[in-house]
Amino acid sequence: MGAETVMRVILDTNVLIAALISPYGSPDKIYRAWRAGRFDLVTSVVQLDEIRRVSRYPKLKTILPAHRVGTMVNRMQRNVVLAHLPCLPENLAVNDPNDSFLLAMALASEADYLVTGDRRAGLLERGNIGRTCIVPPAEFCARAL
Repeated sequence: MGAETVMRVILDTNVLIAALISPYGSPDKIYRAWRAGRFDLVTSVVQLDEIRRVSRYPKLKTILPAHRVGTMVNRMQRNVVLAHLPCLPENLAVNDPNDSFLLAMALASEADYLVTGDRRAGLLERGNIGRTCIVPPAEFCARAL
């Protein structure tokens, strides 16, 4: 009998931050499912740096305890951390260049899902990149959890 493959998931930084801000809703449910070992989280050095930077924004600093952000980053560092991300193909247009690392992570890891709450960046409209399905948090919960 072969080993069961574990689902590999990329969570956009906005989903991770939302999970820390509110204990209710899909982002928190997804975060708890990852911590319970329901899927492998794929991250990157770029994303870990982004989480640290975003969590220090004045509007978030007051509602995000630094120790909770630190705990999240420490947990993430024990998962699939991509140190080097490939360049995106030139024909791959990205509405928000700051999100290009998410697509590079999807291509490099062949993740099953990229979960994002950002409706403006154009990632959700894309639907997928390679074998990675791009879905909002509620849809990921309905499909995979």
